[in-house]
Amino acid sequence: MNEASSPQLRISDQDRESALAALGDHLTVGRIDIDEFGERSAKVTAAKTRGELSEVFLDLPEPHPVFDKPQAAVSEPEKPMTPWAGISPMQRVMGALLPILFIATIALIVTTDLTWWFILVPIGISAVGEGIWGKGWDNAHKKLAKQHRRELRHGRHGELES
Repeated sequence: MNEASSPQLRISDQDRESALAALGDHLTVGRIDIDEFGERSAKVTAAKTRGELSEVFLDLPEPHPVFDKPQAAVSEPEKPMTPWAGISPMQRVMGALLPILFIATIALIVTTDLTWWFILVPIGISAVGEGIWGKGWDNAHKKLAKQHRRELRHGRHGELES
């Protein structure tokens, strides 16, 4: 018996979820009734090792729980994601300068003899930026930061897709 199939090996939450899903399949096809499902689910929830979990399925055919590969308890800390990831330097510069350009244009129109159509300059720059980099290009860093916070909240940041 190799180490990966050892009944003394501790199980993960993913192993418990796999066992509960397998129990649900057995309930669905009528191999166990709802009361037995509740009893076995309680045993699955309380199980600490693969051996304890396997005992719940001794008298049942497949499906059985699928155990994940044992992983190292300590992982390398993740590098923090910068909110500027994926944003070009030109987008950063233009995104920072555009609000200043709007304010400066309005100030020039109010304090000088410039006509109102001069406001079309920053509007035109916005339109060109949107055409090149897509809608909301000047707020892309805010969207990335919001996505990063959402991933952290849901525990998906840094997980590997299988």
